[in-house]
Amino acid sequence: MTLTEKKCVPCEGDVPAVPAQEAQQKLKEIPGWEIVDGGKWLQRKMKFKNFVTALAFVNKVGEIAEAEGHHPDIGVGWGYCNIRLQTHSIEGLRENDFILAAKINKIPV
Repeated sequence: MTLTEKKCVPCEGDVPAVPAQEAQQKLKEIPGWEIVDGGKWLQRKMKFKNFVTALAFVNKVGEIAEAEGHHPDIGVGWGYCNIRLQTHSIEGLRENDFILAAKINKIPV
């Protein structure tokens, strides 16, 4: 089953983060993303032709995030959108982060 076929599962904490080796494997399934801050965050920086286009993309990300119950940190401005994902309850990466990243990657740019 691919990441885009999966659904995010609520995480209340008390679970370990994805091991670094597994995170690197999952990263191969989400082009454009990188693991940053000591393996605690997924990040993607994107460029757009203007603010309206960037904001429209962010709104689509918001719809997916709400449907999945997993919410990214988003920075948006004229011609850019920066997305960061982390499972906040464990301050690290879980499969949910990779699932949401894969679904974000399916949004037409």
